[in-house]
Amino acid sequence: MDLLANYGLFLAKIVTVVVAIAAIAIVIANIALRRNNTPGELKVTNLSEQYQEMQQEMHVAMLDGHQQKLWHKEEKKKHKLEAKEAKARAKRGETASSGKPSLFVLDFNGSMDAHEVGALREEITAVLAVFKPQDEVLLRLESPGGVVHGYGLAASQLQRLREKQVPLTVAVDKVAASGGYMMACVAGRIVAAPFSIIGSIGVVAQVPNFHRLLQRHNIDVELHTAGQYKRTLTLFGENTEQGREKFREDLNETHLLFKQFVHEMRPGLDIDAVATGEHWYGVQAKERGLVDDISTSDDLILSMMKEYDVVQVRFAKRKKMMDRFTRSAAQSIDRLLLRWWQRGEKPLL
Repeated sequence: MDLLANYGLFLAKIVTVVVAIAAIAIVIANIALRRNNTPGELKVTNLSEQYQEMQQEMHVAMLDGHQQKLWHKEEKKKHKLEAKEAKARAKRGETASSGKPSLFVLDFNGSMDAHEVGALREEITAVLAVFKPQDEVLLRLESPGGVVHGYGLAASQLQRLREKQVPLTVAVDKVAASGGYMMACVAGRIVAAPFSIIGSIGVVAQVPNFHRLLQRHNIDVELHTAGQYKRTLTLFGENTEQGREKFREDLNETHLLFKQFVHEMRPGLDIDAVATGEHWYGVQAKERGLVDDISTSDDLILSMMKEYDVVQVRFAKRKKMMDRFTRSAAQSIDRLLLRWWQRGEKPLL
């Protein structure tokens, strides 16, 4: 009996120590996060080096055991020589350079509210800070569209590159429709995979109305506005034909601005023929002038590695502890909403 009591007391002490250590670690982590007020971290990855390493791994895997030993021996000699040369350059105050221009690779996987524009803004600012005349930018874009103001801002961020005369290519592997195409058309060159979805230059909005349901249950909803068109259509009030007409008028005005923007970016397009809200697959989009070439982003990057140092630039926002738990739920809801819109074949913008 005494043995069990002593063993239970021992376990209680261990648990107490573990909990105390965990609490101290959490406090220290929170203090460190509070001191670090930066919104995020810029991550730069040399894709050319990654590709060369993968190439070498495949090459070595094809050799027999004796050839692998010889190869590793030669690599060690090579690395020692490179380290010696790098040390000598550092003493002379020189920087290592391949002599090639850089291809900066950015990624934009757009949600309905286009909140990813915050990271895109930081990435473009970083690229512009080091850009040289021979460099180029490649944006791997995936988005079925979303809210007007969000994608309008995203397109404006890409226009910063255009205004600085930075060569910009957009590669679309899956979808760049509606607001996604608004972004893509800013580029000097658009490359799309054969079955990627392109176009959908149109505007759509739908508003459920519960007025008759509430009326059936004798529930009144009062809506007070100042301004004739402060509210056109409502969720709970009785919608009028005048409100509907104004709502449609606003949609048409938005569509007109969308068409004008696309035509300004790609003046060779027959804008009236392609701005019908329809979407096309990559090969069909090329026939209509919506894209310039048919290829995947992978093949495009591999072909450019011969002439460019390919560098991926990604801004990772710093997340709070609670955000990490709630983010996945929000993303699931977001994906569900996007699926509903895609089933109707028309995103918001």
